[in-house]
Amino acid sequence: MEVRRITINIAGRVYPLNVPAAEEETLRKVGKQIENMIKDFEQNFDVRDKQDALAMCALKLGTNAEVVSMNYEKTIHSTNERLAKINQSLNETGK
Repeated sequence: MEVRRITINIAGRVYPLNVPAAEEETLRKVGKQIENMIKDFEQNFDVRDKQDALAMCALKLGTNAEVVSMNYEKTIHSTNERLAKINQSLNETGK
């Protein structure tokens, strides 16, 4: 596995990272999204402190991740219920 050394700039600070080559593009994209979120919070909510903007980003990203997780769990549950009904129908048909 190839590892690359990259730097990500977030909130005016540079973070050097050693990352698998396959993850480089994703990390750069996420870093850019965080930078854009910080700018958005600073412009639209009059946030002047970078730490406050980062905290708001963390809350937003955490909330988004939780919503995705909950939706995934609902989908899995729904799929399991459908599969159980199909299995029951197949068992009844095979009798």
